[in-house]
Amino acid sequence: MRILVLSKRQYTNLDLIDDRFGRLRELPMALATAGHDVTGICLSYRTRDEGRHDDVTEAARVDWYSLNLKRLLLWGQMSYWHTIDSIAGDLRPDLVWACSDAPHAIIGVHIAKKIGAPLVIDLYDNFESFSITRIPGVTSMFRRALRSADGITCVSHPLARYVKQTSSCKCPVEVIENAVPEGFFPPMDRAAARRELGLPQDGIFIGTAGAISSSRGIETLFKAFEIMALTHPQIHLVLAGPCDKGIELPQSPKVHYLGILPTQTVPTFLSALDISVICNRDSAFGRYCFPQKFYESVACGVPVVAAATGAMLELLKDMPEILFEPDNADSLTHVLRGQIANPLSLTLKAPSWMDLGKQLENFFSLIKKER
Repeated sequence: MRILVLSKRQYTNLDLIDDRFGRLRELPMALATAGHDVTGICLSYRTRDEGRHDDVTEAARVDWYSLNLKRLLLWGQMSYWHTIDSIAGDLRPDLVWACSDAPHAIIGVHIAKKIGAPLVIDLYDNFESFSITRIPGVTSMFRRALRSADGITCVSHPLARYVKQTSSCKCPVEVIENAVPEGFFPPMDRAAARRELGLPQDGIFIGTAGAISSSRGIETLFKAFEIMALTHPQIHLVLAGPCDKGIELPQSPKVHYLGILPTQTVPTFLSALDISVICNRDSAFGRYCFPQKFYESVACGVPVVAAATGAMLELLKDMPEILFEPDNADSLTHVLRGQIANPLSLTLKAPSWMDLGKQLENFFSLIKKER
């Protein structure tokens, strides 16, 4: 199968070309590893180097073409649209997979129709919670795009239900959750991980990696740490990831902010923890996302506590002792104390991107057959 992927370049605080990490890199690579011809075009919303970037492994390759956003507004050989025509003419796609945000879903409808290929739209989050949908008309155009699609892939079951309800789409909808690269998140020695990160050896370490943001309910973790510190003097809070402006970290020598870590260091970070905390709010974002750090923590063998909302509430419904009420520091404190006293390691197996690539391949084959 020949597959054309449409995406933005920067997503989830990563760069698709530079970092080569995450859903929009890994799933196309899994399809290429399975023998499909995959080409991607990514729009950079920030000025970056343009042109072709070959993503090559021992088993496969995906050719990515990066263009800056201004090319959407140009005509002729320098435009985004000319690049689409040129690549599509060479590739002759059997299917278009439009990913990353509402504009790409909207653009995907026009491109798929122009080249006569079926369209599958991927939602790695609830795009209606993104700031761009505040522009008048974007949400309605996005929902029309979903109704026009031949298939939709969603990151969570709550999001799939929401999409069916709000867009009235009639096409097949497949849930493709997040995963981990094969062999990238093996369990590591905790003491060695702490040494590598320059952390103390002794103590109980709780923490999270990802957006340090009010939108994710990070203040609930801060408050819970301060409550815990009153009765557990050995507790430490470890944080990594981009920190929103205005966020004030707890003032304590036992709070360790490691900044934005390279992706290859994330397994070390998680392995240094006694408990990985998955923060979220019961919001338009939190109800429909699938936290990437959940399966990463599971793969590293680190005990988890998670906000009881969206996919985590459904996936962990039989383990209420590790769920806490969003925006409730007392609830998080109670769950953390339980995990410290009687650590509960999850028996779930973290899927790999290759596993999900097979699921996506089967869904694409179904869409192509029905078209």
